[in-house]
Amino acid sequence: MTCNYLEKEHKNEMRAVQDSMDVLSGKWKIAIISSICYYNKRRFSDILDDIDGISNKMLSKELKELELNKLVKRTVLDSQPVTVQYELTEHGKTLQTIINNLTEWGIKHRKEILGK
Repeated sequence: MTCNYLEKEHKNEMRAVQDSMDVLSGKWKIAIISSICYYNKRRFSDILDDIDGISNKMLSKELKELELNKLVKRTVLDSQPVTVQYELTEHGKTLQTIINNLTEWGIKHRKEILGK
């Protein structure tokens, strides 16, 4: 009985990981979230400059998906020309720990691989 309970619990945990990856997967989402995370508020053009290789079209698509998942809030500012600003929602801010952990791991990993 305990074994079945643990197996079911592990399946639920693995499903939770998969759910997370479904929302955050792809080449660009974590980079977009980290750009906004590090600066709090970012204009579209700022995010575009932060991320090497992303196109306008792809950034727009990814930001829309992040909005749908309630991780990013889009605000159109009353300026000339019109400026669009992005920030993490309260729900999106819960990813801060993950971004910090990925940063730390990435620094250590680079040192490990490069042997420094």
